[in-house]
Amino acid sequence: MMRILVTGASGLLGLNFALTYSRQHQVTGVVNAHALAGAPFQILTADLAKPGSIGEILDRVKPEVVLHCAALANVDQCERQPELAWRLNADLPEDVAQAAAHRGIALVHISTDAVFDGQTGGYTEESQPNPLGAYARTKLAAEHAVLRAYPEALIARVNFYGWSLGGQRSLAEFFFNHLSAGTPVRGFTDVFFCPLEVTVLAETLMRLVEVRSSGLYHVVSKECLSKYDFGCAVARRFGLDEGLIQPVSVREGDLLAARSPDLRLRTDKLAGVLGSPAPDQKTSLQRFFELYQAGYPQRLRALAYGVDSRISG
Repeated sequence: MMRILVTGASGLLGLNFALTYSRQHQVTGVVNAHALAGAPFQILTADLAKPGSIGEILDRVKPEVVLHCAALANVDQCERQPELAWRLNADLPEDVAQAAAHRGIALVHISTDAVFDGQTGGYTEESQPNPLGAYARTKLAAEHAVLRAYPEALIARVNFYGWSLGGQRSLAEFFFNHLSAGTPVRGFTDVFFCPLEVTVLAETLMRLVEVRSSGLYHVVSKECLSKYDFGCAVARRFGLDEGLIQPVSVREGDLLAARSPDLRLRTDKLAGVLGSPAPDQKTSLQRFFELYQAGYPQRLRALAYGVDSRISG
């Protein structure tokens, strides 16, 4: 059993990771703006941007592993509030890395595929990043800062979807919610990505932790597809009407922040370390469907509204 600290524990990855491993390991989740109630793991409420906060938490919890998920992930908000984005997405990871390195605690830092401009695709860990917007620039700056402060840290570039606390955090939920309501939506035919279902991602990250991996890894699916095709795949798996999805170009999206069109990442390095290929799209989507059948979205929503005396911090 490991002691694991998860920052951003109410977010899509942080929460799903903590729930996935709360039975096998001693998990502590750090939250700030979004409280959790009745979670099957310890909760600490803290503002990690406050100087000294992360060090105090590490000394209190004494984790063996830190999974740093906390970030300002809304790309358009990052464009509107670049100083806040820099503090949360670049400065904070450096603080976490320094504190973890000083105490000899293993660190997994979550980055993004968006560090690339998406002009070519087929990116490896050695490919030269070229971030397009504030979010991507701050996440790339964090990669550099974390590795400077803690060369033994693990940095995972990811793209993921899944069931979230409020039911509106991921692209798969977007398609599911609208199609279930019979509402037409648009899907970009010229934006490509390699997403993993979030609990599949959590399991893959844990495998990397267990083999004591360090350095930079692309932790995404071995298969990539357009966002339009992804929406259609969600529709087909849930028996919904894929005809409600209108194929459009990202140029018609009216988005504030620029999006990288081709984020097809190579996963050869990941496969080499794990001894098996990265998960495929069918495996991820099947997990998303099975969790729905098991009532998992309702279980997550209950965490936002329930009351439980085990909450601390």
